[in-house]
Amino acid sequence: MVKQSLTRLGVAVGGLALTLTAGAGIASADPDYGPMINTTCTYDQAVAALRAQNPMFASYLEQSPPNVAFLHQYVNSTPDQRVALLHKVEHNQGAQQAFPIFQQMFTTCNNF
Repeated sequence: MVKQSLTRLGVAVGGLALTLTAGAGIASADPDYGPMINTTCTYDQAVAALRAQNPMFASYLEQSPPNVAFLHQYVNSTPDQRVALLHKVEHNQGAQQAFPIFQQMFTTCNNF
């Protein structure tokens, strides 16, 4: 069930991310996942940050129960568990384009 949800999340997030980043250049350097892994934010803080920074992506995320469940699981996980979750979805279509959105969300969510 979790693997299927992760796959759906990756495909869903990837599709939206591709739409949002059409025409943008893709960096070749490995991204810094530190803010995503070491976050102390709650689900509500993360979603509030996402709504403020990217309302279209937030709306898309919130309309998908598997995505909501994944984000709940993610924020309630330990940093080591988050690394494992990221590794499960990092090669899904569009994940590399979606990760910067989540990285920004987790970098600023303590402000919400």
